Amino acid sequence: MAQDQSVVKEIDQPGQDLPTWDGWSTPLTLYNSYWLRSHTVSKFMLVRDRFKPRRDDIILATHPKSGTTWLKSLAFTVSTRSRFTFDNTPLLTSNPQRVVPFIGVMGGDLDNLEALPSPRLLSTHLPLSLLPPTVYTVGCRVVYLCREPKDAFVSRWHFENKIGTGAPISLDDAFRMFCQGISPFGPFWDHYLEYWKESLARPHEVMFLRYEEIVSDPLMVVRKLATFLGVPFTEEEEESGVAEQIVRFCSFDSLRNLDVNKTGAGVERAGGKILLEAASLFRKGKVGDWVNHMSKDMAEAMDHLVEDKFKGSGLEF
Repeated sequence: MAQDQSVVKEIDQPGQDLPTWDGWSTPLTLYNSYWLRSHTVSKFMLVRDRFKPRRDDIILATHPKSGTTWLKSLAFTVSTRSRFTFDNTPLLTSNPQRVVPFIGVMGGDLDNLEALPSPRLLSTHLPLSLLPPTVYTVGCRVVYLCREPKDAFVSRWHFENKIGTGAPISLDDAFRMFCQGISPFGPFWDHYLEYWKESLARPHEVMFLRYEEIVSDPLMVVRKLATFLGVPFTEEEEESGVAEQIVRFCSFDSLRNLDVNKTGAGVERAGGKILLEAASLFRKGKVGDWVNHMSKDMAEAMDHLVEDKFKGSGLEF
């Protein structure tokens, strides 16, 4: 994928001012056409410049509030089933967000990632254009997950109010910002489209998933993941129901009810503006929950926006 080198060069100048926005739980900064939480921008600049992908890396890329925790659990359990059982998996003692580190942030700083043995299972919310170009030339595999935009928006709104330590954000204000493309890692439509187009160009290296697929047929997705990650289920495993066991172990309700995902002190970030707790990563996980929050006019407005932004791409919801 081509990057706008003129923009990259301009914003890398020392002292260069970048547009910022207040309205969500933390300020956002516009960096290379995407809104990032301001306190993470410098770390993500380092990711693009210094992260070194390996050919056997597996990167789980997700738009926020699209089922990241679920995908991490599934991919980790599928890819490490020869090393761990359901009785000793690290998922019993660590939140999936820690088991599969984010590239560049939240414990996944670049020195730590460089020290990890291959093959590495990593994750990111970054759009493809903010990752090093070698991600799509070295041959590593990428699994991308997104969600029907109305549900993604409602989940974002709930999440921001759950983790934010400031005044609550109204649904109307959140909706206006989201539809303007101003949300963490937004605009959502550009984020979706970057990975969608790459999956069409390189289907053997980039898998594009919708959250709704996991909800409707998790067994199909688990088998698809296993094949894509190079560890397909053997005939013996199929006969003994290993895929079904993974689906049950990694189900939304199962993960939410593990002690490690219910308890634990929250972690303050962004100078105390947000408080992240394990329980905040689990809400409903339902498809179509937007109908309980958004008005008919809101839904129609977003549907029109989605239709316009994705026109001609082949991507539909």
